[in-house]
Amino acid sequence: MSCRWLQENKAAVIAVAVTLLFAIANSMLLLKDFYYLSLLPLAGLVLLLFITRFETGLLCMALLTPFAIDIALVPKMELSMPVEPMMILFTLMFFFRVLASRSYDLRLLRHPVSIALLLSMAWMLITSCTSSIPLVSFKYWLARLWFVVPFFFAAAQIFRDKKRIRQFFWCYAIGLIAVVCLATAKTVGNFSDLQTLHRVMRPFYNDHTAYGCVIALFLPAAFYFIFSRGSKGWARLLFLGIFALLIVGLFFSYCRAAWLSVLGAIGVYVLIRMGMKVKWMVLLFGLGVAVFFTYQSDVLYKLGKNHQDSSYDLAGQIKSISNISTDASNLERLNRWASAIRMWKEQPLLGCGPGTYQFLYASYQRSYQLSTISTNAGNLGNAHSEYIGPLTEQGVPGVILVVCIFMTTFATGVRVYRTAKDKQVANMALAFTLSLLTYYIHGVFNNFLDTDKLSVPFWAFTAVIVALDVYSEKKNSSPLPHNSDSSTDEE
Repeated sequence: MSCRWLQENKAAVIAVAVTLLFAIANSMLLLKDFYYLSLLPLAGLVLLLFITRFETGLLCMALLTPFAIDIALVPKMELSMPVEPMMILFTLMFFFRVLASRSYDLRLLRHPVSIALLLSMAWMLITSCTSSIPLVSFKYWLARLWFVVPFFFAAAQIFRDKKRIRQFFWCYAIGLIAVVCLATAKTVGNFSDLQTLHRVMRPFYNDHTAYGCVIALFLPAAFYFIFSRGSKGWARLLFLGIFALLIVGLFFSYCRAAWLSVLGAIGVYVLIRMGMKVKWMVLLFGLGVAVFFTYQSDVLYKLGKNHQDSSYDLAGQIKSISNISTDASNLERLNRWASAIRMWKEQPLLGCGPGTYQFLYASYQRSYQLSTISTNAGNLGNAHSEYIGPLTEQGVPGVILVVCIFMTTFATGVRVYRTAKDKQVANMALAFTLSLLTYYIHGVFNNFLDTDKLSVPFWAFTAVIVALDVYSEKKNSSPLPHNSDSSTDEE
């Protein structure tokens, strides 16, 4: 009888036995202070999720990213827990799936944005080999790899199904809104202490600039979902509530660069609606830069007469944007930029190596440019620019490739908006293009693509633009043939 019962309940017995073994093993590991090894069963469950529900795994990482916290698992190496280990597993699983099935859609790889990104990754690897600190650079390159592979190359194919785009947005937005609510609650009662207001989003976001940047990134897309055809009834009200909370979070972030990026996106939206071509927008921007450098002495003289420091008062905070005489944040940013340019002049082609700026810039500072928050420790961030940073660390080709990625994505988004046969697809492309544009503008003042908090939505939104371009039907064109072999959906 007992043998028959065991035969009939074989699966349940094995499950209980394995569970008991895991429990005993974990207890022994904890008693011996091997805390991290006790997480191996959890890692097994995550791996099982990626094997059986690949797309769901991507959405889980998006949901968890706003709550992730940096933890040093080993000395001098921090990982954003729990999402970065999940990204590493997901990346390995993606490569295994592609090599095993050979089903990745080559149209995605041939897309100009993908080509620019692959060239950028290749150049980053080359400059890692010539780096001043190779170990740091290779770690930096690997981190970029497990940001880009899941959230661009895997996501671009997953986003063939447009409902996945909405689901991804929902997942990250839910986590972000939870952080916004917590940060806003901590803001109440601290309006007179600006330093406290800059830290209320910790430990989830390191400072108010990254927090404001990600909120600005989500605003245009959130606005689109309020009025999209798929948002009806309670869903529309929910998106309206998300948008309102994001506005509140953006205001109380006191991040001037984020405010400027949203205003810049609104201005570009007006130009796009007016029908201005991308090349004329680029020319207009180039003209503005040329005018600045032509009259930079007069401009800097007038800016130097502004003594309004950062303030919790809105008018004062806006006025402080142009204060380069006493505002510590602005002065430190100029100090970092000047140090970066000096470093670049020594190695203009290859740079000092990806991720190495913060460890090397101290000796390039000048006493007359130091601010009250300057440091030689390299623990307060990097070059504070998504353009100057790559210039210093990867040389001229590095920054050219970064600009190519941004410009190609922007041009693709505008083209999809103007050529997509489905109006909903066109509006979605415009919304996500404007979302990315907020980061392109913010990138002048800060760089966050070395963090999971911004890399996850940034590369995913870029994947949205590419997916909409590849898989959407264009005006005056025949429908795209469905290629079932290229789908990654196993659900």
